[in-house]
Amino acid sequence: MTKPLAGHTATEEAPFSLKAILPPLLAIIVGMIMVILDGTVVNVAVPKLVDFFHTDLKTIQWAITGYTLALSAVIPLAGWMTDRFGAKQVFVTTVIFFVLGSALCSIAQDSTQLIIYRVIQGLGGGMVAPIGMAMVFKLAPPERRGAIMGMLGVPMLLAPALGPVLSGWLVEYANWRWIFLINVPIGVIAVILGIAYLPKADRNAAKQLDLLGIILAPIAFSMLAYGVNEGGSVSWTSKGAELGILIGGAALILFIIVELIHKNPLLELRVFRSSDFTRGIILTWIMQASLFGCMLFVPLYLQNIRQFTPLETGLILLPQALCSAIAMPIGGRFFDKYGARPVSFVGLVIIAASLFFLSGIHADTSLYMIMPLLGAMGFGMGLSMMPLNTHVLNAAPRQWVNRVTPLTSALQQVVVSFAVAGMTGYMTSRINHHALEVGKGGNPLEVSVLGFDDVFLLSAWLAVAGVALCLILRKPKEMVVESEQGEEGKPDPSLMIGH
Repeated sequence: MTKPLAGHTATEEAPFSLKAILPPLLAIIVGMIMVILDGTVVNVAVPKLVDFFHTDLKTIQWAITGYTLALSAVIPLAGWMTDRFGAKQVFVTTVIFFVLGSALCSIAQDSTQLIIYRVIQGLGGGMVAPIGMAMVFKLAPPERRGAIMGMLGVPMLLAPALGPVLSGWLVEYANWRWIFLINVPIGVIAVILGIAYLPKADRNAAKQLDLLGIILAPIAFSMLAYGVNEGGSVSWTSKGAELGILIGGAALILFIIVELIHKNPLLELRVFRSSDFTRGIILTWIMQASLFGCMLFVPLYLQNIRQFTPLETGLILLPQALCSAIAMPIGGRFFDKYGARPVSFVGLVIIAASLFFLSGIHADTSLYMIMPLLGAMGFGMGLSMMPLNTHVLNAAPRQWVNRVTPLTSALQQVVVSFAVAGMTGYMTSRINHHALEVGKGGNPLEVSVLGFDDVFLLSAWLAVAGVALCLILRKPKEMVVESEQGEEGKPDPSLMIGH
């Protein structure tokens, strides 16, 4: 067999084939959907778990908090682990770890065991999404990245919406243990597909270990997540909130200093030198914060105000999931053709308009009005989310992708934590304000609805800010760094199986 001439690219050696990457893409999607699904199914089961274990809400909340902290702690390690052991090996191992944690959760005999096993789950699940995104990004050539990342994005938006439906059905008609047991067969399928189809990518040469980064990153991100969670659920002046934010903030500052001066940092913060990356990531944060006006508070409105069951709530949210799935591949194809700016602009306009309409709902607003708005919201999410994520990754040098996806995932955890805590606190303050306005004779239900309306309005204005920021997006300029692999922006030949 003759060798290709020097200078020929991977795409010239072997034309890109969508059929060839479908098996590894499916392996990644199955693994990711299992982890993302688990983030929502437990929330619905919390009241059942409180009763079953004969404990209080605060104790069971630690099953959620512990999982979140474990996720936050290991996400920054994903890049180094991938470089050291290879993406396929780490991805499959973390899925196995997650499945083990799920199986243990399903046989927990008391709340303490459940919390410990949820931490094991989180330690396994934290690396799945950043490693999966990095692998998919490398599999796709630049001109097809939008469409292929859009395929990956379908489960990322479907899972949170379908989680309450699945969990509600299992809790009502089966047993709470099944919300964990169901991960076992899905995980086994993901492992089998991963071993069979994931390409064995080359490991990078051993580099100087960023030991301080490995120590500081988990402390910084997990303690910040804990502090913000305590602030939102208990009080911003509580000992837990103050201690978490103080320790996490100090560790984060030290971590940033260490990463900027280390030759081979754990997370590649130098990528923020790219103005295109910085604009894209800020816009992504704004969109994520605004979306929590729908993703978190609409289910609360449906259950607390309208008294729908968890299963009914999940079914009402189904149009949002279906419209997200429809819009995601459309957004990916438009991204490949027109870039991120027009696609994310249209998507965020739809999100902002939907949230403005939602800010006017009452205690008896018809579902025939609410469900189309949720569908429009889902369509806007599907249209804009993965184009923005792909834009951010395109703005980073290709050889940094393994370090950039954990960076964006870790920062997302912090942003989402702040958004949830901040909006929860804002809604509480607005409910108190409206209660004082109407006095003792007011209807408590209507007062609560006004609080929800204010949160939706705040979310809408955040989306408007995102619309404005879309206008300064541009096609990313190449960020020049010292090349480690001698390749720039092409699919990784070691990942291109079947050619």
